[in-house]
Amino acid sequence: MQILEADLTNPEHASALVSLLNNYACSPEGGGAALPSEVQHNLAAALQTRPDAIVLLAFDDETPVGLMTCIEGFSTFVCKPLLNIHDVYVSPDFRGQGIAGQLFADAESIAKSRGCCKLTLEVLQGNTRAQAVYTRLGFSGYELTPEMGHALFWEKKL
Repeated sequence: MQILEADLTNPEHASALVSLLNNYACSPEGGGAALPSEVQHNLAAALQTRPDAIVLLAFDDETPVGLMTCIEGFSTFVCKPLLNIHDVYVSPDFRGQGIAGQLFADAESIAKSRGCCKLTLEVLQGNTRAQAVYTRLGFSGYELTPEMGHALFWEKKL
């Protein structure tokens, strides 16, 4: 198994990104529908323009089997960058082999090298398998104080 930071100018890496992310999107955890063709066609080029984006790929020989997309953000409370793990996907036939753990270890190493104060991620309430992995890796629900409770992830589509 090889984990590497994707070079999205490399057609093999760009194709692996789109293929793995589309598989994720088609899964129940990803919403159950393929990515729109426009997204599939433009994603690699769009991510190339974002210096805050990191794509990690896992390969089993020549076969892409895992993906992690990270976007650097900023914590105002500690005045340091943070690394948000936006997408995590391991092909079903390769789950249970420690690939997610390897992707997270590489992301953490990159975050530390960038001076980040923390890693963040979102997980669906019903995705208990992912929650178990994240808990094992040291993640927990975010709260400032117990009185105010855990943070909720909301969105407003534009």
